[in-house]
Formats: sequence, C-alpha cells, structure tokens
Amino acid sequence: MAALSGLASALESYRGRDRLIRTLGYCCQLVGGVLVERGPARADVGARLLAVSSQLSGCRTTLRLFDDVAMFLYTKQYGLGAEEEDILVRCVSVLGNLADQLYYPCEHIAWAADARILHVDSAWWWALSTAFWGLSLLLGIARSLWVVLKLRQQLRSPSATVTSQRSRSTRGAVEARIQSELVTLLSNLADLANAVHWLPPGFLWAGRFPPWLVGLLGTISSLLSVFQAARASGGAGKAAS
Repeated sequence: MAALSGLASALESYRGRDRLIRTLGYCCQLVGGVLVERGPARADVGARLLAVSSQLSGCRTTLRLFDDVAMFLYTKQYGLGAEEEDILVRCVSVLGNLADQLYYPCEHIAWAADARILHVDSAWWWALSTAFWGLSLLLGIARSLWVVLKLRQQLRSPSATVTSQRSRSTRGAVEARIQSELVTLLSNLADLANAVHWLPPGFLWAGRFPPWLVGLLGTISSLLSVFQAARASGGAGKAAS
C-alpha cells in the first residue's frame, strides 16, 4: 500500500509522470523490438508494443512544449555559475544550460512541422534538436567525470584519513556524491548512444541500432533516473524527519 501511495504521489508531479511515461515507452520498445526480431509468430504483438512506444514518445514531445519557461528560469538562476568553486564545472554547466535552452525551440519547430503547422523541413529541425541534446549529454558526461576525479582526490587527501566522527560523516557524504555522479554518468552515456543513433545517417553509428537496442539503452537510462529521483526523495525525507 505504501508503494502504491508513493507511485500516486510521484504521478501527481510533472517530472514523476514524465519519468514513468519515458520508462514505459522504452520498455515497450525493448520488448516490442525483441518480439519483432524473433519471427512472424510474435511480430504482431511486437509491432503493437512499438506503436505504444511511439505514442508515448509523442506524448512526451507534446508535453515538452511547456518546458521552455522552466528551463529559462533555471538557466537565469544559475547564470554564470558564480556559486561554483571549480571553473571547469562552471563553464561546462553554463554551456550545458545553453544547449538545453536551444534544444526546446528546435524540437518545437520540428513538432510543428510534423503537425503541418509550419511549412519547414522537420527532419532538419529534428536533427538540430538531437544535436543540442547530444551536446548537452557530452557536457554532462565531462562534468560528471571531472567531479568524480576531484572528489576521489579529496578522499585521498591527508585530511580525509583522520578518523574523527566528523571526518567519517564528511567522507560518507563525498562517497554518496561520487555514487550519484557515476549513476548520472551511466545514464548520460546510454542516452548519448541513442542520441547519436537518431542523428542523420553517416555520422558514427547513426541509424544503425535496432529498435530493441534503443529500447534497452533508454530503459537503462530511465531506470537510473528513477533510482536517482527515489534516492533524492528518500534523502529529503530523512532530512525532514
């Protein structure tokens, strides 16, 4: 009953609902892709699951029409990252925010072109939005790698070897942050593989992934995102209590 209440609570928020739609969509693509490749006997069920996945993806695209303002406010609040002590983290984060900000209008134009609202080449705008998404993921990967490197150096420093209660508490917090950054890194790597696949053919492995592999990578990324959200929610609950 507690799990059901937690699910209902998550679905009341936009981000929680988006995570569920994303996870279900990629799971349907994974299972549907596997069934299609296993032969004609199960191809019909697989095709239906792929259709469900496509509809869920379209649902998320439509909902993202309203994300620009939230992204703009976040970008404005972060600014040039004056609160960040590390200059590399600051620069990478600012560039990542810019890439995210540009991603949304490009996707909106592509969506409007597919809906025949705008008379432009939707393929070009889809490719551009995907390129901005891939750039954001690359910057996120670089940021996570750098943060993990700096945190591990911090753990190896002489001050971190002191066995006081405060030192153990600080060390635990640093290790928890390293784990969080590694989960984010794996999620971004899975998404980046798919982002390259959706770019125009001829660029690296673009267009070469079968549906089941796209679904597998997306499912991994989605589950890691759900894990991160649940972990953050649990941490907030402990802090509040």
